[in-house]
Amino acid sequence: MSRLDSAIRRFNAALERLEAAARRSNGHAPSPFDDTLAKELNALREDRAKLADELSRLNVEKVALEGFTEEVAGRLEGAIREIRAVLSH
Repeated sequence: MSRLDSAIRRFNAALERLEAAARRSNGHAPSPFDDTLAKELNALREDRAKLADELSRLNVEKVALEGFTEEVAGRLEGAIREIRAVLSH
């Protein structure tokens, strides 16, 4: 499982706990669970920031790879033309 999959799984689990807590809370006084929930929310914020950084890094890498792919394709096409020209003589 990738780090991204793991983070998404933790995010979904925490969201489910948050929704369950919100349904149970309905304005009751704060409890020790509220502290746990606050910690979970902070962890979710950290995960979201890490995921955003990772996504940004991967997008930059994708753009670079696309440029490299185009360059290689151009070179291959040129080489194929040259080989065909040599073979046709």
